[in-house]
Amino acid sequence: MNGGQIFYYDRFGIPSDGTKKTALIQGLVNSAPYLCCAVFACWITGPMNRRLGRRGVIFWSCVIAGAASIWEAFTYSWPQLFVARLALGLGIGPQSATAPVYIAECAPASIRGALDLHWQMWTAFGIALGNVLSVIFVDIEPNVAWRLMLGSTIIAPAIVCGSIYYAPESPRWYMSKGRVADAYEAMRRLRFCDLQTSRDLFYLSKLLELEKLEKESLQRPNMLSDMWRVPRVRRAAQASGLVMFMQQFCGFNIMGYYSAEVFVNAGFTSKAALVATMGTGLVNWISAIPALYTIDTFGRRNLLLTTLPALSICLLLTGMAFLIPVYDYDGRVGLAAASIYLYMAFYGTGQGPVPFTYSAEAFPLYIRDLGMSYATAVCWLSNFVLAITFPLMLAVFQPQGVFCWYAGWCIIGWVAVFFTLPETKSLTLEELDCVFSVPTTQHASYQLKNLVWCFKKYVLRRPLKPLPPLYQLKSNVSS
Repeated sequence: MNGGQIFYYDRFGIPSDGTKKTALIQGLVNSAPYLCCAVFACWITGPMNRRLGRRGVIFWSCVIAGAASIWEAFTYSWPQLFVARLALGLGIGPQSATAPVYIAECAPASIRGALDLHWQMWTAFGIALGNVLSVIFVDIEPNVAWRLMLGSTIIAPAIVCGSIYYAPESPRWYMSKGRVADAYEAMRRLRFCDLQTSRDLFYLSKLLELEKLEKESLQRPNMLSDMWRVPRVRRAAQASGLVMFMQQFCGFNIMGYYSAEVFVNAGFTSKAALVATMGTGLVNWISAIPALYTIDTFGRRNLLLTTLPALSICLLLTGMAFLIPVYDYDGRVGLAAASIYLYMAFYGTGQGPVPFTYSAEAFPLYIRDLGMSYATAVCWLSNFVLAITFPLMLAVFQPQGVFCWYAGWCIIGWVAVFFTLPETKSLTLEELDCVFSVPTTQHASYQLKNLVWCFKKYVLRRPLKPLPPLYQLKSNVSS
């Protein structure tokens, strides 16, 4: 869409006149899939998973996405393109909610973050590939170029449809259906030896039994009410909603959808803007590699706390670039490009890969499908708001005002993450019950004490004893 919109605006008679009506049309077309995801597609993920399994949902989601990609390429008005992209959301929603859960349920705890990060890493690769194709097609006839750009997105879903057939189903999904033999065979393909397979499956079965007994003893009416009435689940929902919201409101997708337009406004030609956009996609993809080695050691929470301030600074610098006079072409273009590239590098390392990894592991198994549906709905609803409002905000506040607005959100996100977000690295999905059983007020109080302790220890250089741990995992699990 980033490259295609440079051409299909003219084809569909959408003038670049900066009016609110034009900005609304632009935002609607770009945000259509995420409107569908937030309102409908994410919420059918649970029933689809219960009936089709993790692999089946991924397969059929990719079939829908591939068909919608071809439909996009053969549209002849912006309302047709809007409807085609609504249909695309039927593929994006269930797939984005299921794939991270599938990975989290199959992975050992010690490397679960790195494996789950691959979902976002290869999503970033898809964005980069789309930018590369935009550059490849930019010099051909405009009415054909944008159709090839949009239609080429069938390639990745076709590859996934062909390869998911050979992957094992989630052992946890089999166990939830009482299919123990199938769960054992699936686990054998995911572990080194039969002894490790038997150990992990036995551990899983016992924890599922305890979870079932707890659920029956509480006699709760339904899973939807559990999301907010059960403290452990509510805290998981709050944490997942926070990271998903901040993944969008850190401002990334204004780069993802409109970076070509931003580069044009900064002074680039159309072709140079697409080449520069291709570079941002490649940087975003490559920068996920450091996260592979740090997400299970440095931690999910620390990655967010480290990168959010950097994202804020990069957004401020991007906005400030537009205050440089147009006649100073080199200064304006150089600062805008450098700050956007740095932004992509920090995003790919922290705010990009963490939210889907975190949300996929935060919820207990019995409500994981609904919890991930909720988390992805928050993500895509925030994406929809971002995509539909950016053209309007750009027309009213100018680029410098818009980028400063999202820089402020990065600071708000940092404060919220610091005080409310628990760490989940290197723990089994079942041990996370202990982590999310700690009240949010207690967690915030502990982090404030930890901040004061770090200041006295490392700034004032006082000899202090370590703070007692916040989570007593061994005692809680054994009890």
